[in-house]
Amino acid sequence: MIDDFAKDYLHRQLKVTREALVWKLDGLSEYDIRRPLTVTGTNLLGLVKHMATWEARYLGEIFARPFPVPLPRWQDADGSDLWVTPDETREQVIGFYQRAGDHADATIRDLPLDALGHVPWWPSPEVRLFNMMVHVLQDTTRHAGHADILREQLDGRTGVMAEYEEPIDTAARATHRAKIERAAQAATGGTDQSDPSVTPNAVETAP
Repeated sequence: MIDDFAKDYLHRQLKVTREALVWKLDGLSEYDIRRPLTVTGTNLLGLVKHMATWEARYLGEIFARPFPVPLPRWQDADGSDLWVTPDETREQVIGFYQRAGDHADATIRDLPLDALGHVPWWPSPEVRLFNMMVHVLQDTTRHAGHADILREQLDGRTGVMAEYEEPIDTAARATHRAKIERAAQAATGGTDQSDPSVTPNAVETAP
């Protein structure tokens, strides 16, 4: 009984978090969903592509349930799953993620939580479906958090889904941020030690 509860709970949380990640692309230009927004090149559409690739692996391939479309070999991982080429469209990447999710959902539906899988690139390669559901949920949540911050830098929008989004109150946000800034300065003797290159909206707008 507890296995059914755990499986259903983890699965529902994964579905919600997938939707939150994809929603971060909503209303943005092609440039803004693709461009690097951190010094390491993190970008919104690349996060979706990355999660599609690894969900297809972790909740499919490692349980001897290969994704219908061949994935790049894990041995050849070179970071190309974290950014999008000019030839890849938004619709293609989102469609890939949706198909990867459907494939993962079928694995979750068809296998018991203690089903054995094999992750050859892990130090302890023998895993169970429960391990991988937790791992994929953790990874998706982590990257959805990255996407949340990137989106806030672009246009100030925050939240996990449209129905819970609150209107942006610029004045209230400025007041709140100033309060936190004063507290930070007070903790360091009242001097401004901030990096002048870092601002509340450090990401430049599209040309």
